[in-house]
Order: sequence, then structure tokens, then C-alpha cells
Amino acid sequence: MSQISWKTHELTVGELSQRSGVPASALRFYERQGLIHSRRTSGNQRRYTRDTLRRVAFVRSSQRVGIPLARIREVLSLFPQDHVLTKEDWARISECWHADLTERIEQLSNLRDSLTECIGCGCLSINKCALANPYDRLGEQGAGARRLLKSCSNDDSRGVCGSPEPGVQDVAGLDSKASAEARSLGVPTGEAMNSEATDSVVPASGSFRNCGSTSA
Repeated sequence: MSQISWKTHELTVGELSQRSGVPASALRFYERQGLIHSRRTSGNQRRYTRDTLRRVAFVRSSQRVGIPLARIREVLSLFPQDHVLTKEDWARISECWHADLTERIEQLSNLRDSLTECIGCGCLSINKCALANPYDRLGEQGAGARRLLKSCSNDDSRGVCGSPEPGVQDVAGLDSKASAEARSLGVPTGEAMNSEATDSVVPASGSFRNCGSTSA
């Protein structure tokens, strides 16, 4: 496989796939979802600016830690489509997600450290459950593993502390058609750790508290 010249400023979908390690089908899906953008040649072929490689890397890295595609799209939408993101822009994105990622890390650490303890799920199958959740009293607080969900936001508008609102969007924040397409393409959507405990680490809608609109 030949190395793409560093002098190349625009990439075909094949070149973008080669250098990013992401299948072309997934790249086209990202484009349909507004995560990346291309121009069309006179022959209707896609051409991506080289900085798209960084966007793709950002999307994939975010997905690996469970960030839903809809959240990734939300923060990228703060910038114009044809805007090459600068160091300052990436710093702003980092600031946008700082609180949410910190909370996610804390919740994942809690999950990691709590699996040998009673998590308040109602199973009553571990000896410690008899002491920590006698007679499943935590079930009176609502559905789910209550000890894992203790840090959920009180203003959670998507039902993250219990069950997601039905018929609207899945865990990834995509509509059902987009989610089905993502699965058929093997594109991670933020559901890689799809379990009741994982619901607790999905940021609530509108959670980018430090992000405002940006001028074009």
C-alpha cells in the first residue's frame, strides 16, 4: 500500500479510508450525519480536505470512550462546515467536554470498582447485597442499578437514570433509521458498552454547558 504524499491537500474517499483506517462506507455515513464534509468534482467524486483526517480521528477516539455520535455532531456543528479547525478551536472543544468527560471518567471508575460490590440492581445474588440492599429496598427509588446511577443529573431530560424515552432516539442520540444504518455498516455509535449501567454515563441532552454559538 503506497504512502499518501504529504503534499496532497485533497483526498479521495479511498485515500481518506487508507490513512484513517476507517472503511469508506463508514466515512460516507459520517458525511451523511454531518460529521465530515466533502466537495464534489465535475465527475461527482468526493474530495476531502486533508484536515478531515483529524476530524475522523476525533470522531473515532470519541466513540471508543462511548461518546454518542449525536454528541460528537453537536460539538462539531459549532463550527462552519468549510472551517479548518485550529488549535484554539480544538481547545474550545476540549473545554466544552471537560466537565462531561470528567463525570464520565468518574462514573466508569465507579462501575469498574463496584462490580464486586452490591450495585443496587435488585439481583440480591451477592452476599453483600443483604447488607447494602436488604429486601431490595433500593428498588423503591426507581429502576436500574441505583448505586451506579447515584451521580445522574437531576435535570436529566432523556431518562438516563432509568430508561430512555421510547420512540425518540436511541442511546447514541441518532434516530432509528440512522442507528440501523450505523449498525449495518459496523460503525460504533456510542453503544459499545450497551447496558443498564452504561446509560448512566451518557451525557444528558444539552450537556455542553460551556459551549456557545460561534461566528462563521
